[in-house]
Amino acid sequence: MRLEDAAQAWRDDGFAVLPGYLSAEDLAPAVDELELCFPSADGFHSGSDPRRDRFVSDEFDGIDTFPFASLQLSLLAVHPKILDLAASLLGEDQRLYSAEAWAKYTGATEYDQWLHRDYLIHTMLVPSDATAFRQLELFVYLVDVPDDLGPPHLVSTRHTADLPVLPNWYPRSDVEATGDRFVASTGRPDLYEAEVSAAGPAGTVVAFTPDTVHRGTALTRPGGARYSMHLSYRTAVAEWAQRKGWPDRSHDAAWYRFVDEATPRQLAVLGFPPPGHPFWTPATLSAVALRYPGLDLGPWREPLEPHR
Repeated sequence: MRLEDAAQAWRDDGFAVLPGYLSAEDLAPAVDELELCFPSADGFHSGSDPRRDRFVSDEFDGIDTFPFASLQLSLLAVHPKILDLAASLLGEDQRLYSAEAWAKYTGATEYDQWLHRDYLIHTMLVPSDATAFRQLELFVYLVDVPDDLGPPHLVSTRHTADLPVLPNWYPRSDVEATGDRFVASTGRPDLYEAEVSAAGPAGTVVAFTPDTVHRGTALTRPGGARYSMHLSYRTAVAEWAQRKGWPDRSHDAAWYRFVDEATPRQLAVLGFPPPGHPFWTPATLSAVALRYPGLDLGPWREPLEPHR
């Protein structure tokens, strides 16, 4: 799918599936380091990996947050192709506000979800249709994710445009009313009939919005494992759309490794002022050089150097 077509589908349906958008060569450095973060399928299912017990209580226990133990996985979150896709949907001035790597294993826990929207944990307000305030979520498949390895299912906004902000979770069939205003007590089998599987090969990217109705599905393949990333971008001005504050992670050893290898464009989406920004002065450059001795500050110094 061309970026232009993806952007149109994203606007029309609330999501776009880009099969194999990242190549095997794009993925290889990160995939080669996956075991720094997660057990292999064999290590989990045989019980030989001592990290196994971490993944068996809750579906979200398999999430690691940026920056990752794997430098290459961190760099993949801001891969040039990912930034190109985000720019085509949001514009050039964008911010990465959340990045997670996620491992799931058949039988570890219950991964089958009700249809829902993500906005309640992606903004302190509500989603906006204004171009200037859009948010983008991305699922990035690090391995093949066929239907038996739990691909997400999504419902086009053509079917959900009239849904109110609340409730947010829609069971397939009627459930006992609990007084929770966020959960519908009346089942919506029609939405499940309209859902589309986003199964795809390794490198597939699923672009959607925090108000797109979707759900996770169960892994059924015996001995199966699924590895993916969940990335969230927003326009720079949408400051109410947050999940993580990167300064809170910016003294991790993994952060310093990432900064040393990242480009100015990759750092900018995390909030580093770009070259030419007023923040950069001889004093701040000198201080940043002390904090990040492995970072080549040449691109930031160049706008300050007098032309000869």
